Amino acid sequence: MSPIIGVLALIVLTVCLAAVVAVGVGTWSLESSSPTATFELSADGDRSTIVITHVTGDVIDVETLSVRIAVNGTAIAEQPPIPFVGASGFDGAPDGPFNARSDSEWTAGERAGVSVAATNSPTFATGDSVTVTLAVDGRQIATLETTAT
Repeated sequence: MSPIIGVLALIVLTVCLAAVVAVGVGTWSLESSSPTATFELSADGDRSTIVITHVTGDVIDVETLSVRIAVNGTAIAEQPPIPFVGASGFDGAPDGPFNARSDSEWTAGERAGVSVAATNSPTFATGDSVTVTLAVDGRQIATLETTAT
């Protein structure tokens, strides 16, 4: 009788161990992690320009970057299609790596900027809160906030 109980105990133990290993392997991800970087944001309310400086960290591939701008907590109607050269809701071409004609890698020390058109809403002026959210492949890498000067 005890050999049967011993065999059953070993079978139960093996099944439990296999389940733990299967769950552990299932949680591993081969997906690449998001880049890590530090940015600074400035906004000029008189000229309606937003400038983001890549201070330090990983190189950002702007082909996979999305930028979302909000003024006083409200997203602007036309968001910038990074990278671009001339887009609805924006005046002229953007500066730095946001410009489709520039290098697609945004490295530390580089500045990127956009000029929000008066036709985009809400517009911003001196004293308004401007928030910019940066995401790579849909994963948020930074949320920046400043007061327009």
